[in-house]
Amino acid sequence: MSADEFRKMALALPEAVESAHMHHPDFRVGGKISATLGYPDVDSAVVKLAPKQQQELIREKPAVFAPAAGAWGRRGYTQLHLPLAKPSRVREALLMAWSNTAPKRLLRAL
Repeated sequence: MSADEFRKMALALPEAVESAHMHHPDFRVGGKISATLGYPDVDSAVVKLAPKQQQELIREKPAVFAPAAGAWGRRGYTQLHLPLAKPSRVREALLMAWSNTAPKRLLRAL
């Protein structure tokens, strides 16, 4: 998976917009960040998951998913190694991150 493919998937979610944080592109819904691209390196992205969601993805694909560093990782923020990621798994992770972040009015519309 490329960074451009990740970007397209992230922006395909309802009301998702691209912005930037700490010099990295991020994707927001309702003004809150659900995913970041290019962190900690150009081959990576980070999604905002619940700790249980994070554990499940890491268990299933440890070469693709890993906790983010420090307290962020303990809270569920999860790194993706994009070159090894399958689009279906990235879409699943992005949808979880979007759902964890989106306003309730958007969740009811799904």
